[in-house]
Amino acid sequence: MVQTEHFKEKLEAEKKSLQEELGQIAIFNTETNIWEATPDQDMMGEIDDNDAADRFEDFEERTGMTATLQARLTDVEAALAKIEAGTYGLCEVSGEPIEKDRLEANPAARTNKAHMNG
Repeated sequence: MVQTEHFKEKLEAEKKSLQEELGQIAIFNTETNIWEATPDQDMMGEIDDNDAADRFEDFEERTGMTATLQARLTDVEAALAKIEAGTYGLCEVSGEPIEKDRLEANPAARTNKAHMNG
């Protein structure tokens, strides 16, 4: 059986880290329950076309990073919910146990090794 307390601690630490990272580049919209990228606040004042292009590029990068971090946070929160429900460590495809080394590498893993690319 999976040591859920060990993985719960790892997942809670990762959740906190992800929320901190998101807090540096995004704000949480309570109406939509998603994180939204924010523009870099260091670049205020008059800007020329090149600066505007740089700001837009930076914002696009922040948007991509926000989406990636949000997806990871969603997986971590789902894994924590599975711990509470007693279904943690089971492959979502086959229902078989997820290998311990896979959970050590990725505590939010949703599938076992046989189904990880499917």
